[in-house]
Amino acid sequence: MDRYLSLYGTDFYAWTQDQAARLRAAGAGRPAPGIDFEHLAEEIEDMGRGRLRALESALARIIEHLLKLDYSPASDPRRLWRASVRVHRGHARDELEDSPSLIHRVRLDRAWRQAVLLAEEGLAAHGEATVALPADCPYTLDEILDDGFLPVYRQGQTDA
Repeated sequence: MDRYLSLYGTDFYAWTQDQAARLRAAGAGRPAPGIDFEHLAEEIEDMGRGRLRALESALARIIEHLLKLDYSPASDPRRLWRASVRVHRGHARDELEDSPSLIHRVRLDRAWRQAVLLAEEGLAAHGEATVALPADCPYTLDEILDDGFLPVYRQGQTDA
């Protein structure tokens, strides 16, 4: 089986990018009445980019709730924040399982910026608008995806 065709089952994102490039090359090389190669290629690429956006969205939600666990003394919502981290880690793992090459395309800074906005909104809703979140993401991608990693409140309250 052609290596590129096998990508479909092992790395969907890589397959979409490869197929888009092949469509463009085919469209540039020979006329094919009625086939819009360029727009087909764009749509296939966009399918791959959608997977990247889904992964980054899951990472943003994980980071949001890691920040809340890390910087909020609130006790009531902690169980829900931990549950959200578990759920979104599952979503992220699913995306990476379907498209392993996405790990090299993740824009963690983009997920971080989104997470900070979400965390600030959520913390403000609990009356914690004065909590100063870090300027840069304090978590590595490995920690973000690690089921065993959950921060504790920085003022010493454990998350048990």
